[in-house]
This record gives sequence, C-alpha cells and structure tokens, in this order.
Amino acid sequence: MPKMDWAKLLRAGLTGEAGIAIFEADETLKKLLADLYKVHEVTVPPGLAARLRPYQERGFRWLYTNRERGLGSCLADDMGLGKTVQVIALLLKLKEEGGLKTPALVVCPTTLLGNWEKECARFAPGLQVAVCHGPDRKLTPKGFDVILTSYGVVRNDQKQFAKTRWSLLIIDEAQNIKNADTAQSRALKEIKADGYVAMSGTPVENRLDELWSIFDFLMPGYLGSRNAFSRRFAVPIEKYRDYEKAAMLRKATAPFILRRMKTDKKVISDLPDKIIKNQYCRLTPQQAALYQQVLERELALVENSEGMERRGIIFRLMTSLKQICNHPVHFSKKGIPQPDHSGKAELAFERIRQIIRDREKALIFTQYKEMGSVLVQMLESELDVPLLFFHGSLQRKKREQLVETFQNDPSCPLMVVSLKAGGTGLNLTAASHVLHYDLWWNPAVEDQATDRAYRIGQTKNVTIHRFVTLGTLEEKIDAIISAKKELAAMTISAGETWLTEMSDQQLKELFTLSTT
Repeated sequence: MPKMDWAKLLRAGLTGEAGIAIFEADETLKKLLADLYKVHEVTVPPGLAARLRPYQERGFRWLYTNRERGLGSCLADDMGLGKTVQVIALLLKLKEEGGLKTPALVVCPTTLLGNWEKECARFAPGLQVAVCHGPDRKLTPKGFDVILTSYGVVRNDQKQFAKTRWSLLIIDEAQNIKNADTAQSRALKEIKADGYVAMSGTPVENRLDELWSIFDFLMPGYLGSRNAFSRRFAVPIEKYRDYEKAAMLRKATAPFILRRMKTDKKVISDLPDKIIKNQYCRLTPQQAALYQQVLERELALVENSEGMERRGIIFRLMTSLKQICNHPVHFSKKGIPQPDHSGKAELAFERIRQIIRDREKALIFTQYKEMGSVLVQMLESELDVPLLFFHGSLQRKKREQLVETFQNDPSCPLMVVSLKAGGTGLNLTAASHVLHYDLWWNPAVEDQATDRAYRIGQTKNVTIHRFVTLGTLEEKIDAIISAKKELAAMTISAGETWLTEMSDQQLKELFTLSTT
C-alpha cells in the first residue's frame, strides 16, 4: 500500500477504508482514534458573564479539546442554540491561559458584526475587541484579543490579513464559503492560523461539495481533492442515495462536526413548540387567466430550445408563475396592488389581522424584495399599524434599528423580511408567528428564516404559516420536496436547478394548472 499522509491515515482509520481497500488500524492508531471522541474536562472561564446550558458547556469543551489537538471544528448546532456564546467562551479561555499570542480573527456577514461586538462586550468584557469594517477601516492587530471583520473586507484586503498568523480563525455562517471557487473562499483559505473554527447551522444547504469546502478550510486535504470527494461521496450519495457511503462520510467527519437540534428534548427541554401549518389558497380568476397565458407562451419557447437557452426559459417561467401566485402586480410591475386580486394575499391578510387582534407579532418572509415592497404597500393601506421592512439594501445601522424596534416596541407587530437578508444571524424572538409568503423550495433556507423567531430566548409557541397555492407549481413542487425528506436528511437536494433537467412533458405536468 502506498505511504499515507496524516490526513489520509486519519480518514482511513475512522472509516475503515483506504480507497478500494479495507483498512485495519494498528493498536497505536486505534488508541489515538478512540481519543478523538474524548473531550477534556476543562472548566468554563471564570470571566464569562453567562451561565452556559449543559449542552453549551459540552460544546465549549469540545471546541477547546479540538483546538488543543490542532484539529479544526465545525460547530453546526441548530440555529438559535447559542453557537456564539460557546465560541466566546473558548476565546476567553484561551486569553485567560495565555493562548492568544496574536489576536483571534472572526469573519462574519456584515449584518452580524454588531451582534458579535455586543455579545463579546456582554459575555466577555475582559476581551479587547476591535471591528475592522467601513471605508476608513484600519487593521491593527496589536493590543487586541479579537478582531471582527466581514467576508467582503477579507476578500478585498486579503493581503493585509495574510500578514498575521492568527491564534484562531473563526468563520460565522460558514455557508459563505460553500462555493470553493469564489474569490471570497480562496481569500479566506490563504489566511493562516493556529486553529480553525467554522460556525454554521446548515453546513450542507444544497450539495455535499459545500461540506468539502468547509473541511478544505478547517483541515485542508482531509477529505481528499475536490474531484476525488465528488467521485467517492458526492455522486454516490446525491445521485444514487448510497447510504453506505453516507454512513462512511459521517464516520469520517463526526469528530470534527458537532450538531445538536432544538427539537431534541435531550438537548434543550425548555424551548416551546414549533407548529407548522400549510395555508392553502386558490388563484383568483384574474391570476388563473394570467398564469395560463404565460404558461402557454413560455412552454412553446421551451419546446423549441435546448441547452443553456432552454434552462434560462424554464427559470424565467418558474419565476413568472411564482410571481403570479404571489400577486398579479408582482408579475406585471404595474398598478396599485389590492389584496383581493390575489388568493394568497387575501388569506395572508386574514391571518395577519387575527395575529394583530391577538396582540401578537409576526415576521412575513418573501424571497423577492419587490414582493416585500408590494406587501408593505398593501399592509399600510389596509391596516393601521406601523410597518417595518428588512431587506438587503439597508445599511448596517438601519438594520440594527429595525431589529431593536421590532423586538421592543409593542406598537410594531409586523416586519416584512426579504429571505436572503433575514436568513441568518438575526434574533427576532418577539415574533410568535412566521409567515412564509412564498416558498424557497430549499428546506435549509426556509428553516434558517424560521429560526429567527424559534431560538433560545423564545418563550411562546411559534406558529409557522407556509402559503401554498393549490393547483399550481407551488403545490406540486412542495409535494415533491416533502417526498424527498428522507434524502434531505442525508443531504439536501440541489435547490431548484433540477427543474431545468425535466423533459418537456414533465414540465407541462408540473406547471399546468390542475382543477382538483
């Protein structure tokens, strides 16, 4: 057998396989592998101004142990279980033991910089923290324990960050490096540190290639080359549902990924319930006529096209039909939107009025910023309540103000949120209702949004309202996704791109209005 480097040896020992050969570890290696699952009994730093829950304390000890062993860690706890405080406890412990010879670098989305700054000040006032962001930013590591920055800044100032060897490199919302080919991912992987931590509630959103990219950051070479990983794991699992390969991949990654779920009462018993309700509506006659007209026109184009052009037409058709289901004005971009022109808007407004009558609060998610504007316009016209609209074009300070207002002002019961801007990092526990006005068809993205409200600090049951238009592609694709839940638990399906590979007949059946 050819000589193995440490990464291949470790992986072979954990999986019992080296390429096509069965691998049998010797006694020394077996002892080392068994130790991987043992966590050091380390005490929580006395300077931590927080009482960690038992599972958070275990998470802190696990992070500390892997750091001591020189191994990377992916903290993949469900959103809302408090990943940040576990990592802050690790940072404080390292400082108290003299382990921060140079600062730790925390890289997160811009929207979370304020959150990290506040939580460090709240839970670990002994840490000296600096934020490197904005047009007048300066990277000055000296004299600080932690530097906070964003993915965009690292991409633009990569050479500056690469000059320092950091004590610890932490990436929050690690799905930001899921595409290994982006300049952002490459820039981060050039930065050297004594230890690496990735934080993500969804380490796999669409494809297993994303998990490979995270491990390429944490432990380069451990899962082999990208092509080898694809052949060995991604294709067999995603394409052929190979459960043996899935089990082998779990064995290989288990010591380096810690994942706990909010729904597991053994993890957390005092979180209230999450109630999921599908809210079914029908198209108005105006919507149905428009849906049929667009469908016939675009399907004729699909039948006479191929390759990239065909895929482009299918995506355009899918988007158009989703917009028509939302509201005719969303599709046409003309006129003054009225709730009674859309079956979905009518039903959503019924639910919203009841929520306001009950003096509760709600988040209303849409994947389209322009639909968010339509909703705000209709809601302001129909309801005599202040409306907040959280979207990606807002500056960081304005976003923080909106969150503060929604959380603390009883006179603001509603916030419309564009899905991508509100998908990660926000704490909006004032809401006891989450309305998914249009569905993303990726369970991970939908769950991320839901978890803005369903997280630690939530004291009320949270009701999730998923709006589905009967007889349309919304209902049919939702049924397909539900049928794939078993596979989604193993690895999440590839977003919406699979639609473009359907035959003309399959597309016709999927998109055509059904009367039942």
